[in-house]
Amino acid sequence: MKAYHLNGHAGAASLVRADVSQPEPANGEVRIRVEAASLNYRDLLILDRAAQGELNGRVPLCDGVGVVDAIGADVVQWKVGDRVAASYFRDWISGPFKASYILSALGGNTLDGMLAEYVVLPATALVSVPAHLSSVEAATLPCAGVTAFHGLIARGGMGKGDTLLVQGTGGVALFGLQFAVALGARAIVISSSDEKLARAKALGGSILINYRDTPDWDAALMKATNGSGASHVLELGGPGTYDRSLRSVASGGKIVQIGVLTGFGPKPDLARLQWENADIIGVTVGSVEHFAAMNRFLTEHAIHPIVDRIYGFDEAPEAYAHLRTGSHFGKIVIKF
Repeated sequence: MKAYHLNGHAGAASLVRADVSQPEPANGEVRIRVEAASLNYRDLLILDRAAQGELNGRVPLCDGVGVVDAIGADVVQWKVGDRVAASYFRDWISGPFKASYILSALGGNTLDGMLAEYVVLPATALVSVPAHLSSVEAATLPCAGVTAFHGLIARGGMGKGDTLLVQGTGGVALFGLQFAVALGARAIVISSSDEKLARAKALGGSILINYRDTPDWDAALMKATNGSGASHVLELGGPGTYDRSLRSVASGGKIVQIGVLTGFGPKPDLARLQWENADIIGVTVGSVEHFAAMNRFLTEHAIHPIVDRIYGFDEAPEAYAHLRTGSHFGKIVIKF
């Protein structure tokens, strides 16, 4: 079979296609014939680490979906032909998060990921793919979709009448927007592109702010909400946006912290959090249980993920390059 490996070369050359042996499932495992995989910002960070000589030989990508191709002994919940997706954390099945689960993230420090034609995983690390989604659509779910669902709904309790601030128009942001619209919440979207804001409006965004034209977007948000602010803030940016997110959150509101996209830097002033009796919810993706609950939500509301562009398996380096431009609207998918 074919798989992509990381090596120590610079740039896209650190992603190399190789011919390797097809894996066989052991007890409690299933083999998946992968049909599609998608990229996340995390994958650029991992690619850059590979260029520095780390993670040699690792198969990248945490997001992947396919068909059960073979079953090991003692597997009762799956059969050959089932459509399944892999959970981001192989070992986080349900319950509260434990620090040990970090080592079970696919395509990272310790485990191979989904950018291979066949993958073997424990039967417990898989979820059924919603019947109304194609494999390309379902491949977008494991990281971005689960992150938004876990933070905003499972822990954030977002519902009808709430107001969500969405930063940008990447995968997590658009899942948050779609979830808010499905629940009857108001969605505020900030972006540096009027074209992307127009597309976000078509998806149900109600307040649209171009932060390039309006650098003080937090003040604009407070004005647009008559001083109330956002009950839920999907904080994707990190130090570059955090202070403005703190100034945008409503009394009793929640900041769902998921990213460091603008880099690591000075810590924000959290004093306003106390004054407004607001919360910060730190989120790193979610469990198999969160994934399954999200899939039921997607099915109930007939939600289709937003796919920006589809690349072929041989075009994986080009998919990475497109992600690095930051020009995407939604998810970038590799179709096998």
